[in-house]
Amino acid sequence: MATLLLARHGETTWNRAGRVQGWAPVSLTERGRAQADALARHVADTYEVDRLVSSDIERAQETARPVARELGVEPVLDSAWRERDVGSFQGLEFDELTDRYPQYSLSAVGTPAARERPPSGESLVEVRRRVLNAREGLADSLAPDETVLVVSHGAPIRLSLGEVKGLDIVESMLSQPLDNGGICEFEVELSDDGDEPLVHVVAENETRFLTT
Repeated sequence: MATLLLARHGETTWNRAGRVQGWAPVSLTERGRAQADALARHVADTYEVDRLVSSDIERAQETARPVARELGVEPVLDSAWRERDVGSFQGLEFDELTDRYPQYSLSAVGTPAARERPPSGESLVEVRRRVLNAREGLADSLAPDETVLVVSHGAPIRLSLGEVKGLDIVESMLSQPLDNGGICEFEVELSDDGDEPLVHVVAENETRFLTT
């Protein structure tokens, strides 16, 4: 068995303001930095992490830095684990986005909203494909008993978690709480005969180690 850990970045200024972030280079708040420090301590105390992977967006890198220091492992940046590219909607408040463009609201429209692509951005269908390809590639690269931690974002982690649980995109995005600094754990059962690894959920949105 191998272990895959997916952790969401710490709180940012735009998280606090309720703004759509996408690929924006938004910094962590003081609370977000405390969450990153707590995540680092928890991971170091709980797991034997062999590899650290991070989205190359600033808020994920900022979260990964204390983890890297605590573990003594150099992070590898991977753009496949980025948040959804929201294109020209970047910076809008969530309420403003759903009011002005209701066709993007999963709760109001359902599955068709997952296929909508923001101007210069990605649909959730495209994000899901990108992230699942990244997760499958990572799972295929795991050695027995290896543990890999990925620092990513809300949509990629929800979509990856939902796929393992058999949820569609709408359910994946709306029915799975995922706090800033929260971590999900997956058990990866490797095959000796070349079959695809089997992935099982061990823990979802673990946040008991967070103090803020």
